[in-house]
Amino acid sequence: LIPVFLDSEVLSDTWSEDGAVHTIQRSCKLSVDAPRLLKKIAGVEVVYFIQKNTLNWRERTLLIEAHNETFSNRVTVLETCLYSVHPDNESWTCFEQSASLDIKSFFGFESTVEKIAMKQYTANIKRGKEIIEYYLSELISEGVTEIPRWTPPLQPPLSSDPYTIAAPTSTELHTASSSDISLGNSTIQTPQLLSTLTDKLDADYIERFLGQLTPIQESCLIQLRAWLQQTHRGKIPKDEHILRFLRARDFNLEKARDMLCQSLSWRKEFQVDTILNSWMPPSCLQEYYAGGWHHQDSEGRPLYILRLGQMDTKGLVKALGEEALLRHVLSINEEGQKRCEENTKIFGRPITSWTCLVDLEGLNMRHLWRPGVKALLRIIEVVEANYPETLGRLLIVRAPRVFPVLWTLVSPFINENTRQKFLVYSGSNYLGSGGLVDYIQSEIIPDFLGGDCLCEVPEGGQVPKSYYQTEVELENADHIRLWTDTIYQSAQVFKGAPHEVMIEVVEESSVITWDFDILRGDIVFNIFHSKRTPLRKDTSTALPELNNVQLIDRSWTLGVDYSMVESPLTFREGESIQGSHITRWPGLYILQWKAYGSAPSRVDDVISSLPGSAHTSKLMYYTELLASHDFRGSMTSLESCHSGFSQLSGGTTSSSQSHGSSFISR
Repeated sequence: LIPVFLDSEVLSDTWSEDGAVHTIQRSCKLSVDAPRLLKKIAGVEVVYFIQKNTLNWRERTLLIEAHNETFSNRVTVLETCLYSVHPDNESWTCFEQSASLDIKSFFGFESTVEKIAMKQYTANIKRGKEIIEYYLSELISEGVTEIPRWTPPLQPPLSSDPYTIAAPTSTELHTASSSDISLGNSTIQTPQLLSTLTDKLDADYIERFLGQLTPIQESCLIQLRAWLQQTHRGKIPKDEHILRFLRARDFNLEKARDMLCQSLSWRKEFQVDTILNSWMPPSCLQEYYAGGWHHQDSEGRPLYILRLGQMDTKGLVKALGEEALLRHVLSINEEGQKRCEENTKIFGRPITSWTCLVDLEGLNMRHLWRPGVKALLRIIEVVEANYPETLGRLLIVRAPRVFPVLWTLVSPFINENTRQKFLVYSGSNYLGSGGLVDYIQSEIIPDFLGGDCLCEVPEGGQVPKSYYQTEVELENADHIRLWTDTIYQSAQVFKGAPHEVMIEVVEESSVITWDFDILRGDIVFNIFHSKRTPLRKDTSTALPELNNVQLIDRSWTLGVDYSMVESPLTFREGESIQGSHITRWPGLYILQWKAYGSAPSRVDDVISSLPGSAHTSKLMYYTELLASHDFRGSMTSLESCHSGFSQLSGGTTSSSQSHGSSFISR
């Protein structure tokens, strides 16, 4: 009668001395009716409940108690059913049932599981009544219409009373049903309902957008994504992007989290999300950078062709500088991710990486020019750190004799997983079976490689010296470090040496907004209103590479010289925080970031201990002062800083939780 009820095993069967109380304890085995993904995450195909039935003939009661054995460290289910005689009419049976569900942790779905579990539990109580009626009808069909009242025996019974078997059987089956409802529908069937809300745990979604994953890999994805939702609300990358970082770190959750957090901060600091809209390659790049997109490979991956041997790397570096080349390569990677998403929709299966075809014909010692190799190594370093597992395959054709020299220089900087995707063909070995046709359909092999497809990738060639910039111009261009319009600043915080920023407010009710990421260490954030003009103490004058400023003098007294306007908040490493404060008075306000648990210390002592200090914290921050009439509600003022990861988050398949506003404070 209960499809999910598979089996049971009697753990104990006892009688009281007078035979009035019969207690049976069982382990009940229930099947799991749940989506394939959740079964893998939970690691179970069946669940077990411990059920204790106590039939008291003297008091005419049946007490059924059940609790879950499976997932007991994550979920606690307690259920009690009591059958008793109505006090006013002995022909009536009273039925009382109560249940409690306490979800300590369940893969990030605790609150939703609780709501759906109780809803399902209530809806399935009716099933228990149907089972009782079934067994009553069965007893009647056997001629049993009345059960005599219990009387104390002259001696303890030697065998089980046959009637004690019939009644507990019906009711314990009912309880098995109810118990199954409590656990089965709360922790197992819930994600099926969740999938209709988030489209995240549905098997079709996994197959189409993420590909084959083991249970451990799926669990790692959910855990990392849940952690990001807690610490980076409104800026959650898509699952495909998170998976790339997990794969790059062999699904080591801690390492993947650190790598992803650093990358998200990097994207935010340099506004990488807007590069496809804001970056326009100079005419020199458009004409002499011999690279471009060309259809897709035989597996549906976008295909990028780079004619490196025809490219004047020395001329490009001298004409544009290292930063412009890096920016261009980043725009190519951003375009690659966009094309992967488009191909995923076109082919109906996950396309998460692209193929790169590199033609080395023409490669010579000129390409080993030291500044050019240095620029190449830096580009590789940035791409490896921020675009892991985006390269599906690298096909190198027409490799000349000088190639091993270049490979020796760059291979140590390439991840081992990436190096395994390299295929190198020398001479004309790429032609015929075992060559390009194994990876690229013959009809799209470029014409310059002997194919029939016209390739519109620029042919490169030497950059005219008229494009060259002077050494001073190149130095100034590279000094900008990627983007001139970056709005974020970095700062270091030490024990006893906080970093402080002063904001002058002219009108009351002005709004101070902030947006900062904790890159390393734990930090306490404070806001003060100062009655005195602070004297700047800049630690970075002693160590130029640091940005650390103190404004509050040690002689100042809190409550006299300055006052705290907000309660201090502690933030942990990796968290992203956005917030605002509406000022009550004009004057000087000081935003302070100090190391968690730091004690007062002389700045000189702190500076002297910096090189070997293990208590350094680092953050990246942006602040803005807005007039009250310009502030349009909760953190919408931060639209000006473009802090959302527009290229990585959002999309038709991502969770609704990932679509949250980018302007919600932690």
